[in-house]
Amino acid sequence: MSETNMKDAAQQATTAFATQTPPQFDSVEEQRAHSLERLAGACRIFGRAGFSEGLLGHLTLRDPENPDLFWANPVGISFNQIRVADLVQVDHEGNLVVGNRPVNPVGVALHSAIHRACPEVNAVCHAHSIYGSTWSAFGRPVDPITQDTAVFHGHQAIVRDPKLATSRVEADQFAAAVGHNKIAIHVGHGIFSTGASVDEAAWWFISMEKACRVQLLAAAAGEYEVWPDDAAAAIGAALGSPMFGWLSFQTLWDEIIKECPEFLIKS
Repeated sequence: MSETNMKDAAQQATTAFATQTPPQFDSVEEQRAHSLERLAGACRIFGRAGFSEGLLGHLTLRDPENPDLFWANPVGISFNQIRVADLVQVDHEGNLVVGNRPVNPVGVALHSAIHRACPEVNAVCHAHSIYGSTWSAFGRPVDPITQDTAVFHGHQAIVRDPKLATSRVEADQFAAAVGHNKIAIHVGHGIFSTGASVDEAAWWFISMEKACRVQLLAAAAGEYEVWPDDAAAAIGAALGSPMFGWLSFQTLWDEIIKECPEFLIKS
């Protein structure tokens, strides 16, 4: 499939499903407030999905006014209990700018490196999810064996080194390996997702976690059939665009805002 045809497929899919569009803001303050609500909501959604793992797991969001600062969930609060009021703002060294609770220093180092290396990435998600962590041990991409898994075909980075980033140099090495992919599989660690918005990055993480589960189930059952590259590319173009990721997340947002709106508490 040509690049033009893939772009057309993406546009057609987005148009067909577009019941909403991302909001427009009159001020950076409004944009920040909206984004922090989405960040807290994504944490709650991760908690409901079973991604909360003690002190581990982190979602980050680039500040819309100060691109060298970003917001994150602090360490020590379950995803299931995060509120907007709990979110903290840090610089690339992990120093607190807003808030009074610490962040996971290793997590901040990896996310910070991605934010520095990729200006188009505004959000990064990582959690120690069961299927993503398990699949990462194989050190290879998920195969395009279903429509859902085909979305990630050609958009998965395999990161083997460093195993643990203990310096800025190693964190930058990690970010370079991630590149501009929407998904990174850190071998023996788990999956990372990126996006232009929290909505998009969170959706890719959740969808990739399911893709890992499908891959593991299929491999355990026996031989499976892989989609041809052109067909997988077509699905990826249609269902893997930033707008489609944003749209898909709205179904989860509608659920979480109805069932536990207390996460919107700002103070």
